[in-house]
Amino acid sequence: MPIVGLLSKFDQCVLNMALIHLCNTESHVGQEMRRQYNAWKQDGDDPVHNPWLDIHQFTIYIPHPDQDYEDITLTDGLTLGYNVEVEPVKDPSGLIYDIPQGGHFVAVMKQKQMDGEFAIAATGIFVRSLAVLGLDVVVDLTLGETQPIVVRHPIIRDYPQDWEAKLRSFLQKEISDEALPRLVGYVDRSLNRDYRSPRWSEVYQAGDGFLL
Repeated sequence: MPIVGLLSKFDQCVLNMALIHLCNTESHVGQEMRRQYNAWKQDGDDPVHNPWLDIHQFTIYIPHPDQDYEDITLTDGLTLGYNVEVEPVKDPSGLIYDIPQGGHFVAVMKQKQMDGEFAIAATGIFVRSLAVLGLDVVVDLTLGETQPIVVRHPIIRDYPQDWEAKLRSFLQKEISDEALPRLVGYVDRSLNRDYRSPRWSEVYQAGDGFLL
């Protein structure tokens, strides 16, 4: 696996695992998204539709690889997606990106020391249809220097040849989400009953990352 910028193999695998959870609506992350979305809409007496049509923020926490927890092991927590938080974005105008419908805001927080605080490591956009994360990885926060990367779903081996062009067109609002290939259908258990979400150990051992 190529090491991209300031991301180690462990960091990249955490991102891969998080993307797996984001794509699967039956994961802990997917279920929490639905719960929060329903509560938000019901509080405002708004009609409850497909939560993926409203922008959400996903916060991915990259723990220190040796971090210990009292009630759960690090590997089990990553397998279950407990390091990913989600909440609806009630005012998208406050985001640093102009995100088209079908995209979602992502913040990545990284813990550099055991028991230490988490600091911003990247921001970006999750495009569910394509099952990709487009991230700007922080190189120098003071100077505002970032390195763009794209994280592809590690289970999907054959992305269409034009997926990068489609992604750019979508982010530039030249095409809608409906015009994108529905690759997420392969890795969302609600759409593909044969799909099985891998464990952290499998993702880490595979380790080829699909980071561009």
